[in-house]
Amino acid sequence: MDSWGHAPGTAGMGRRRFLGYVLAASTLTVAAELGEAVLAPDEAAAVVPSVPGPAEIYDLNDMLTDAALPTANLITIRIDSDGTASFALPRAEVGQGITTSSAMLIAEELELPLERIRVTLADARPELLFNQLTGGSNTTISTFTPIRVAAAVARGRLLRAAALELGEALDTLTAKAGVITSSASGRSVTYGELAGKAASVTTSQVAVALKEATHFEVIGTAQRRIDAREAVTGRKTFAMDLQIPDALPTMVCRPPTINGTVRSVENLTEVRAMPGVTDVVAVSTGVAVRGRTFGQCIDAVRALKVSWGPGTADAQSDDTVRDELRRAELPLPALDLLTKSVDARFTFHFASNSALETNCAIADVRDGSAEIWGSLKSPIVAREQIALKLGLPVSAVKVHVTEGGGSFGRKLFHDAAAEAAEISKAMGKPVKLMWHRTDDFRQGRTHPMATSRVRATYALGQVLAYDQRHTSVATDFGHGVGEIITAQAARLPVGDLTFSETIFALSQQTPYNFGVVTQVLGETDKGFNTGSMRNIYSPNVRCAQELVVDELAKRMGKDPYRFRREFLKEERARAVLDKVADVGEWGRSMPAGTAQGIALHPEYHAYVAVLAEIDCRPETTGRTVRDAYTGPRVTKVVCAVDVGLAVNPRGLEAQMMGGIMDGIAITLSSGLHLDNGHFLEGSWDNYFYTRQWNTPPELEIVVMPPTTGQPGGAGELAVAGAAAAVACAYGRATGSMPTSFPLNHAGPLGFEPLPTTPPIPASPTDGLERTF
Repeated sequence: MDSWGHAPGTAGMGRRRFLGYVLAASTLTVAAELGEAVLAPDEAAAVVPSVPGPAEIYDLNDMLTDAALPTANLITIRIDSDGTASFALPRAEVGQGITTSSAMLIAEELELPLERIRVTLADARPELLFNQLTGGSNTTISTFTPIRVAAAVARGRLLRAAALELGEALDTLTAKAGVITSSASGRSVTYGELAGKAASVTTSQVAVALKEATHFEVIGTAQRRIDAREAVTGRKTFAMDLQIPDALPTMVCRPPTINGTVRSVENLTEVRAMPGVTDVVAVSTGVAVRGRTFGQCIDAVRALKVSWGPGTADAQSDDTVRDELRRAELPLPALDLLTKSVDARFTFHFASNSALETNCAIADVRDGSAEIWGSLKSPIVAREQIALKLGLPVSAVKVHVTEGGGSFGRKLFHDAAAEAAEISKAMGKPVKLMWHRTDDFRQGRTHPMATSRVRATYALGQVLAYDQRHTSVATDFGHGVGEIITAQAARLPVGDLTFSETIFALSQQTPYNFGVVTQVLGETDKGFNTGSMRNIYSPNVRCAQELVVDELAKRMGKDPYRFRREFLKEERARAVLDKVADVGEWGRSMPAGTAQGIALHPEYHAYVAVLAEIDCRPETTGRTVRDAYTGPRVTKVVCAVDVGLAVNPRGLEAQMMGGIMDGIAITLSSGLHLDNGHFLEGSWDNYFYTRQWNTPPELEIVVMPPTTGQPGGAGELAVAGAAAAVACAYGRATGSMPTSFPLNHAGPLGFEPLPTTPPIPASPTDGLERTF
């Protein structure tokens, strides 16, 4: 019998079989190789009456998964002599919980307790090609089968080694909790005792069959994060916690406008003589200061007198960028005189994807070599581009991936790592670089400003066409899909728009049968530091679409929930929509000035529906501690999520909660104000992200039962759904469809902007304590 009760050679016949490797090593080391069946996508069914869009047939996640398959056999699991399993995950853990879900996959197939599985983050490995990119909610999807195959190979190898060690027939052995026991004699042996004996001196190929879902004991169960204790006790190790010899604190005095340059430094000698300061050098991004403490670095940065050259967005403001976007909007089809239409234009302002952990990295660049430490979601690109910048062969550069305190797309870029390497080379010393919080807000990556022009035509109770022209400040995809070739291609004069169009087409879809559907992207200004903030285009595109859906329902005299239900293409979408309507008591009586909103979002083989309740009454709106913001408050959210197979439902709930808070923020309060080439916001105390005052007192997440045998994307799923539901609730509460986001953007700032020079707060009372 095998470890879950099936006789070898018979139980696996009805299951898909996979090939894996036992690698030559001193202790048991295994890897996955996937069969051709995995490479063949399921046949897509035709959808009528709307022709399926590209993302409904083959989406961005499919592309990332297929790109990772050829190098799956290079990802290994090792069984150590202490009975633990070690796995270097070629992805970045930035709080999303993938180290836990990966450990669960190993635990399931290897029959080993979670606490005996060690998951670390792999250094940059160029040989993995596209298989070390963390993005697009793809980690669990792309590693689900390879990790399980490798673990199953290890279990099979250990069983065979135990049969030889115990002198027992293989079909009498079972594996459980890291111990293999014979049902015939009762004798047992541990994985640790077998680790060396199960090892191989040559690499060989073996066939395995994976567990059926009906036999899962770990996958699909709610598990605590394996790093939870370290997180709550402050023991997790981030880049700034590393003690690298001679790597001293380093900060940069940055220009007052976006991407400004250094012309000259008036008092270089005086600043170099300041207490604790060891080095001051001009670099491409500003003037770098290295000191004994970060406080001394801040003092030196404040003291610098720099003459700055122009930036890439000088004289630009919200109004000028919005005007440019509107001029660049692609035309909509002509109207048919026999139809009616909903026409709307939506504006989405710049937003910051600054994570709680600011941009930071450690670099030690010596003659002929370089070593980098940082939280990097595309470490191969970082290693290759840093090597190119330093004039070193790739083999001479080591890049270590550390855990990150959040990302939201920010850590797809290695700005801090490249800057640290440049500074270390210029100084000839190791540096521990940290961006000030104000640096992140004013010079860091932002979600680009965009407009969405929508027209939906209807007649005789049917929606005949839906057209959307999304126009955006260019999104930088300079990280490519994980390696330098696509990274460089994404920045070519023609290739950049082609790359963006591809990402847009593979990520945007319409879940409704709305006749002829077109969704097209246009791009403008490339002078801003942008990035793929969580969900890329989806929060803006979906928010606009769901608001138009509400307006269509209103004009056609139908309830918004039932209108959506009538036009939905997929039963899985209908199920999550029905669930939130039921649990959230859709249609219940509510006071004037309050309302419910409902929205749906499909993405990466998963579906989410969100019901939000909002209070827009002036006498009950929420406020910050400083009374700087007064606005609508979300009082209740119900979210139903179907990701096919949820590996860790508890982790999925956490992902949905975080996405909901993001969605509330970008709809109501979190945006950047661009004025004369720089952003006015300079820290969290004047960037109104969702906080306690606007966290819904009632929040319920419903994880739907498994609908497929494979996991879908979850990391970004709830953001767009929540943003749209909150916007729809606001529209119904006020009686007017909102068209500009965040909703508070046009009102008073509610804060006094920090000075642009120097861009670091000048006293401990104006936000300095909150920057680290």
